[in-house]
Amino acid sequence: MRQQLQFGRYNFPLAGEGYRPRVMGILNVTPDSFSDGGHYQSLEFAVSHAEQMIGQGVDIIDVGGESSRPGAPALPLEQELQRVMPVLYALRDSGVAISVDTYKPQVMREAIIAGVDMINDINGFRAPGAIEAVRDSDCALCIMHMQSTPDTMQQQPSYGDVVAEVTAFLRERIAALTAAGIDPRRLCIDPGFGFGKTVAHNYALLKATGQLIEQLGLPLLAGLSRKSMIGAVTGKPVEQRLAGSLAGALAAVAQGALIVRVHDVAETVDALKVWQAAQ
Repeated sequence: MRQQLQFGRYNFPLAGEGYRPRVMGILNVTPDSFSDGGHYQSLEFAVSHAEQMIGQGVDIIDVGGESSRPGAPALPLEQELQRVMPVLYALRDSGVAISVDTYKPQVMREAIIAGVDMINDINGFRAPGAIEAVRDSDCALCIMHMQSTPDTMQQQPSYGDVVAEVTAFLRERIAALTAAGIDPRRLCIDPGFGFGKTVAHNYALLKATGQLIEQLGLPLLAGLSRKSMIGAVTGKPVEQRLAGSLAGALAAVAQGALIVRVHDVAETVDALKVWQAAQ
Protein backbone atom coordinates (compact mmCIF):
# COMPACT_ATOMS: atom_id res chain seq x y z
CA MET A 1 0.00 0.00 0.00
CA ARG A 2 1.18 3.54 -0.70
CA GLN A 3 2.68 5.78 1.98
CA GLN A 4 0.16 8.61 2.38
CA LEU A 5 -3.36 9.80 1.67
CA GLN A 6 -3.40 13.06 -0.27
CA PHE A 7 -5.96 15.14 1.59
CA GLY A 8 -6.24 18.51 -0.13
CA ARG A 9 -3.93 20.86 1.79
CA TYR A 10 -2.83 17.97 4.03
CA ASN A 11 -1.13 14.60 3.68
CA PHE A 12 -1.85 11.80 6.15
CA PRO A 13 0.91 9.17 6.48
CA LEU A 14 -0.33 5.59 6.26
CA ALA A 15 2.68 4.03 7.97
CA GLY A 16 5.98 4.87 9.61
CA GLU A 17 6.87 8.25 11.09
CA GLY A 18 3.90 10.55 11.46
CA TYR A 19 1.33 7.76 11.19
CA ARG A 20 -1.58 7.80 13.60
CA PRO A 21 -5.29 7.16 13.23
CA ARG A 22 -7.21 10.36 12.40
CA VAL A 23 -10.39 11.60 14.03
CA MET A 24 -13.11 13.07 11.78
CA GLY A 25 -15.69 15.06 13.73
CA ILE A 26 -19.27 15.13 12.47
CA LEU A 27 -20.84 18.56 11.93
CA ASN A 28 -24.42 18.11 10.78
CA VAL A 29 -26.07 21.36 9.68
CA THR A 30 -29.40 19.59 9.31
CA PRO A 31 -32.66 19.81 11.24
CA ASP A 32 -33.29 16.05 11.18
CA SER A 33 -30.02 14.15 11.67
CA PHE A 34 -30.53 10.98 13.71
CA SER A 35 -28.12 11.86 16.50
CA ASP A 36 -27.62 15.61 16.77
CA GLY A 37 -30.30 16.94 14.45
CA GLY A 38 -30.88 20.66 14.65
CA HIS A 39 -28.26 21.45 17.29
CA TYR A 40 -25.77 23.00 14.89
CA GLN A 41 -28.08 24.34 12.21
CA SER A 42 -27.27 28.04 12.44
CA LEU A 43 -23.91 29.29 11.23
CA GLU A 44 -22.98 30.65 14.65
CA PHE A 45 -23.70 27.37 16.41
CA ALA A 46 -22.00 25.33 13.67
CA VAL A 47 -18.80 27.38 13.90
CA SER A 48 -18.90 27.25 17.70
CA HIS A 49 -19.20 23.46 17.64
CA ALA A 50 -16.39 23.21 15.09
CA GLU A 51 -14.15 25.34 17.33
CA GLN A 52 -14.99 23.06 20.25
CA MET A 53 -13.96 19.99 18.22
CA ILE A 54 -10.73 21.71 17.14
CA GLY A 55 -9.92 22.37 20.79
CA GLN A 56 -10.52 18.68 21.49
CA GLY A 57 -7.96 17.59 18.92
CA VAL A 58 -10.04 16.78 15.83
CA ASP A 59 -8.11 16.20 12.58
CA ILE A 60 -10.96 16.60 10.08
CA ILE A 61 -14.39 18.24 10.29
CA ASP A 62 -17.04 16.63 8.08
CA VAL A 63 -19.81 19.10 7.20
CA GLY A 64 -23.14 17.65 6.05
CA GLY A 65 -26.27 19.52 5.02
CA GLU A 66 -28.53 16.60 4.07
CA SER A 67 -29.53 13.93 6.54
CA SER A 68 -28.72 10.38 5.47
CA ARG A 69 -30.49 8.74 8.41
CA PRO A 70 -32.70 5.76 7.46
CA GLY A 71 -35.94 7.02 5.94
CA ALA A 72 -34.61 10.50 5.16
CA PRO A 73 -36.08 12.15 2.04
CA ALA A 74 -33.81 13.78 -0.54
CA LEU A 75 -33.00 17.48 -0.08
CA PRO A 76 -33.25 20.01 -2.92
CA LEU A 77 -29.88 21.25 -4.22
CA GLU A 78 -30.40 24.91 -3.32
CA GLN A 79 -31.29 24.06 0.26
CA GLU A 80 -28.17 21.96 0.69
CA LEU A 81 -25.99 24.74 -0.74
CA GLN A 82 -27.61 27.29 1.60
CA ARG A 83 -26.85 25.07 4.59
CA VAL A 84 -23.28 24.00 3.90
CA MET A 85 -21.56 26.74 1.91
CA PRO A 86 -21.47 29.43 4.63
CA VAL A 87 -20.06 26.86 7.06
CA LEU A 88 -17.39 25.67 4.60
CA TYR A 89 -16.22 29.24 3.95
CA ALA A 90 -16.23 30.00 7.68
CA LEU A 91 -14.12 26.93 8.51
CA ARG A 92 -11.68 26.66 5.62
CA ASP A 93 -8.90 28.53 7.46
CA SER A 94 -9.56 26.92 10.84
CA GLY A 95 -6.30 24.95 10.84
CA VAL A 96 -7.82 21.49 10.37
CA ALA A 97 -8.89 19.58 7.27
CA ILE A 98 -12.45 20.18 6.07
CA SER A 99 -14.64 17.56 4.42
CA VAL A 100 -18.08 17.92 2.86
CA ASP A 101 -20.57 15.05 3.07
CA THR A 102 -22.52 15.19 -0.21
CA TYR A 103 -23.46 13.13 -3.26
CA LYS A 104 -24.52 16.10 -5.45
CA PRO A 105 -21.98 17.11 -8.14
CA GLN A 106 -22.91 20.80 -7.94
CA VAL A 107 -22.31 20.86 -4.18
CA MET A 108 -18.98 19.10 -4.81
CA ARG A 109 -17.97 21.80 -7.31
CA GLU A 110 -18.92 24.66 -5.00
CA ALA A 111 -17.21 23.00 -2.03
CA ILE A 112 -13.98 22.56 -4.00
CA ILE A 113 -14.07 26.27 -4.90
CA ALA A 114 -14.49 26.97 -1.17
CA GLY A 115 -11.31 24.98 -0.49
CA VAL A 116 -12.46 21.72 1.09
CA ASP A 117 -9.92 18.95 1.57
CA MET A 118 -12.24 15.94 1.09
CA ILE A 119 -15.45 15.01 -0.69
CA ASN A 120 -17.19 12.31 1.34
CA ASP A 121 -19.80 10.70 -0.96
CA ILE A 122 -22.28 8.17 0.44
CA ASN A 123 -23.22 7.38 -3.17
CA GLY A 124 -19.70 6.40 -4.27
CA PHE A 125 -19.46 9.10 -6.98
CA ARG A 126 -22.18 7.39 -9.03
CA ALA A 127 -24.29 10.48 -9.76
CA PRO A 128 -23.94 11.72 -13.36
CA GLY A 129 -21.20 14.35 -13.35
CA ALA A 130 -19.79 13.47 -9.92
CA ILE A 131 -16.45 12.15 -11.18
CA GLU A 132 -16.10 15.12 -13.53
CA ALA A 133 -16.82 17.49 -10.65
CA VAL A 134 -13.94 16.18 -8.53
CA ARG A 135 -11.45 14.98 -11.15
CA ASP A 136 -9.27 18.07 -11.48
CA SER A 137 -9.09 19.00 -7.79
CA ASP A 138 -6.54 17.81 -5.22
CA CYS A 139 -9.01 16.90 -2.48
CA ALA A 140 -9.35 13.41 -1.05
CA LEU A 141 -12.33 11.34 -2.19
CA CYS A 142 -14.09 8.91 0.12
CA ILE A 143 -16.00 6.19 -1.74
CA MET A 144 -18.77 4.69 0.38
CA HIS A 145 -20.93 1.65 -0.19
CA MET A 146 -24.69 2.01 0.22
CA GLN A 147 -27.40 -0.45 -0.79
CA SER A 148 -30.44 1.42 -2.14
CA THR A 149 -31.03 5.04 -0.96
CA PRO A 150 -31.44 6.56 2.53
CA ASP A 151 -35.23 6.62 2.30
CA THR A 152 -35.46 2.85 1.65
CA MET A 153 -32.06 1.36 2.57
CA GLN A 154 -33.06 -0.18 5.90
CA GLN A 155 -36.35 -1.74 4.77
CA GLN A 156 -34.94 -5.13 3.70
CA PRO A 157 -31.15 -5.16 3.25
CA SER A 158 -30.10 -8.38 1.53
CA TYR A 159 -26.76 -9.89 0.45
CA GLY A 160 -25.45 -13.29 -0.52
CA ASP A 161 -22.04 -12.43 0.95
CA VAL A 162 -21.93 -8.90 2.32
CA VAL A 163 -18.14 -8.64 2.52
CA ALA A 164 -17.62 -9.94 -1.02
CA GLU A 165 -20.35 -7.70 -2.46
CA VAL A 166 -19.17 -4.55 -0.70
CA THR A 167 -15.60 -5.31 -1.78
CA ALA A 168 -16.71 -5.81 -5.40
CA PHE A 169 -18.69 -2.55 -5.38
CA LEU A 170 -15.78 -0.54 -3.96
CA ARG A 171 -13.35 -2.14 -6.43
CA GLU A 172 -15.60 -1.15 -9.34
CA ARG A 173 -15.88 2.45 -8.11
CA ILE A 174 -12.11 2.69 -7.56
CA ALA A 175 -11.64 1.50 -11.15
CA ALA A 176 -14.12 4.09 -12.45
CA LEU A 177 -12.36 6.95 -10.68
CA THR A 178 -8.85 5.90 -11.64
CA ALA A 179 -9.96 5.32 -15.25
CA ALA A 180 -11.03 8.98 -15.28
CA GLY A 181 -7.46 9.96 -14.41
CA ILE A 182 -7.87 10.43 -10.66
CA ASP A 183 -4.72 9.69 -8.67
CA PRO A 184 -5.36 6.70 -6.38
CA ARG A 185 -3.38 8.53 -3.68
CA ARG A 186 -6.50 10.71 -3.27
CA LEU A 187 -8.85 7.78 -2.62
CA CYS A 188 -10.12 6.11 0.53
CA ILE A 189 -12.94 3.65 1.13
CA ASP A 190 -15.87 3.38 3.55
CA PRO A 191 -17.86 0.11 3.88
CA GLY A 192 -20.93 2.15 4.82
CA PHE A 193 -21.95 0.85 8.23
CA GLY A 194 -25.71 1.21 8.60
CA PHE A 195 -26.32 2.09 4.95
CA GLY A 196 -28.48 -0.78 3.74
CA LYS A 197 -27.14 -3.34 6.22
CA THR A 198 -28.53 -5.40 9.06
CA VAL A 199 -26.72 -5.66 12.40
CA ALA A 200 -25.16 -8.94 11.24
CA HIS A 201 -24.00 -7.34 7.97
CA ASN A 202 -22.44 -4.43 9.89
CA TYR A 203 -20.44 -6.66 12.21
CA ALA A 204 -19.33 -8.92 9.37
CA LEU A 205 -17.92 -5.81 7.69
CA LEU A 206 -16.32 -4.54 10.90
CA LYS A 207 -14.58 -7.90 11.35
CA ALA A 208 -13.40 -7.66 7.72
CA THR A 209 -11.89 -4.16 8.03
CA GLY A 210 -8.33 -5.45 7.61
CA GLN A 211 -9.39 -7.66 4.71
CA LEU A 212 -10.99 -4.73 2.88
CA ILE A 213 -7.87 -2.61 3.29
CA GLU A 214 -5.62 -5.43 2.11
CA GLN A 215 -7.73 -6.43 -0.88
CA LEU A 216 -8.42 -2.89 -2.13
CA GLY A 217 -5.09 -1.32 -1.19
CA LEU A 218 -6.62 1.90 0.06
CA PRO A 219 -6.98 3.57 3.47
CA LEU A 220 -10.33 3.05 5.17
CA LEU A 221 -12.74 5.41 6.92
CA ALA A 222 -15.01 3.83 9.55
CA GLY A 223 -18.19 5.61 10.56
CA LEU A 224 -20.12 3.72 13.22
CA SER A 225 -20.49 6.36 15.94
CA ARG A 226 -23.81 6.03 17.84
CA LYS A 227 -25.35 3.90 15.07
CA SER A 228 -28.00 1.24 15.54
CA MET A 229 -25.33 -1.49 15.30
CA ILE A 230 -23.97 -0.12 18.60
CA GLY A 231 -27.43 0.06 20.14
CA ALA A 232 -28.27 -3.47 19.04
CA VAL A 233 -25.34 -4.91 21.01
CA THR A 234 -25.46 -2.61 24.06
CA GLY A 235 -29.22 -2.10 24.33
CA LYS A 236 -28.58 1.63 24.75
CA PRO A 237 -30.43 4.58 23.12
CA VAL A 238 -28.54 6.99 20.85
CA GLU A 239 -27.49 9.37 23.62
CA GLN A 240 -25.95 6.52 25.68
CA ARG A 241 -23.79 4.92 22.98
CA LEU A 242 -20.46 6.61 23.76
CA ALA A 243 -18.69 3.57 25.25
CA GLY A 244 -19.94 1.29 22.49
CA SER A 245 -18.91 3.81 19.83
CA LEU A 246 -15.39 4.04 21.29
CA ALA A 247 -15.13 0.25 21.25
CA GLY A 248 -16.24 0.18 17.62
CA ALA A 249 -13.72 2.86 16.63
CA LEU A 250 -10.89 0.99 18.35
CA ALA A 251 -11.96 -2.29 16.73
CA ALA A 252 -11.71 -0.63 13.31
CA VAL A 253 -8.40 1.13 14.04
CA ALA A 254 -6.87 -2.07 15.43
CA GLN A 255 -7.44 -3.60 11.98
CA GLY A 256 -5.90 -0.67 10.15
CA ALA A 257 -8.64 1.95 9.67
CA LEU A 258 -7.01 5.35 9.11
CA ILE A 259 -9.99 7.60 9.89
CA VAL A 260 -12.83 7.22 12.37
CA ARG A 261 -15.86 9.46 11.85
CA VAL A 262 -17.33 10.33 15.25
CA HIS A 263 -19.69 12.55 17.24
CA ASP A 264 -17.62 12.41 20.45
CA VAL A 265 -14.26 13.89 19.52
CA ALA A 266 -12.58 14.44 22.90
CA GLU A 267 -13.27 10.91 24.12
CA THR A 268 -12.20 9.33 20.82
CA VAL A 269 -8.96 11.35 20.72
CA ASP A 270 -8.11 10.16 24.24
CA ALA A 271 -8.98 6.53 23.48
CA LEU A 272 -6.77 6.55 20.40
CA LYS A 273 -3.85 8.15 22.27
CA VAL A 274 -3.94 5.34 24.82
CA TRP A 275 -4.37 2.68 22.13
CA GLN A 276 -1.40 4.03 20.17
CA ALA A 277 0.79 4.30 23.28
CA ALA A 278 0.21 0.58 23.80
CA GLN A 279 1.30 -0.34 20.26
